[in-house]
Amino acid sequence: MARKPNYDFERRERDRLKAIKVAEKAAAKREQRERDRAATPDQGDTLSDPRAEDS
Repeated sequence: MARKPNYDFERRERDRLKAIKVAEKAAAKREQRERDRAATPDQGDTLSDPRAEDS
């Protein structure tokens, strides 16, 4: 005989796994941003600001 479906549990489990995946992806993007910022030298605000070149 087939089991009785537990829709609430299955939905909570899918949502939990999806939240974990989203959090891992966000953490990876945050770490990559931090690595990129550390790798590029700080050139000052006037060079990185495109509006400053128009003045």
